[in-house]
Amino acid sequence: MRYTDSIKNVLLVDDDTNITFLTKIALNELTDWKIEVVESGAKALKLVETFTPDLILLDAMMPEMDGRATYTKLREMNWLNSTYVIFITAKVQADEVDQFRALGAEGVITKPFDPICLVDTIEEVITQSKLNAVK
Repeated sequence: MRYTDSIKNVLLVDDDTNITFLTKIALNELTDWKIEVVESGAKALKLVETFTPDLILLDAMMPEMDGRATYTKLREMNWLNSTYVIFITAKVQADEVDQFRALGAEGVITKPFDPICLVDTIEEVITQSKLNAVK
């Protein structure tokens, strides 16, 4: 069984409207997931009070509250403990990927990404995270 088979609800947090547009179209075409989109960390924190995602795709670089700060606040909400979180970012160095994983995120998807392969990429990131956790 693929990890993505258990995903029903997705929260996409990104201030780039081009990315959110393409991501939402791709996921709607490739899955039956319910996708909610917000453009800031503050709006994500508000939305998760009424919407419990199985997966959060979280932009690392946003104004006001960046991805790291948003992630930290999300993890304080114990009902999100089993939620997969994958950072998405245009600028990433190898040590930053390690930092995101050290926070507890499953990993990172680098922008730009191929929307047609997005579900497979999500699966790969989660699978790699599970393999790393076993080591």
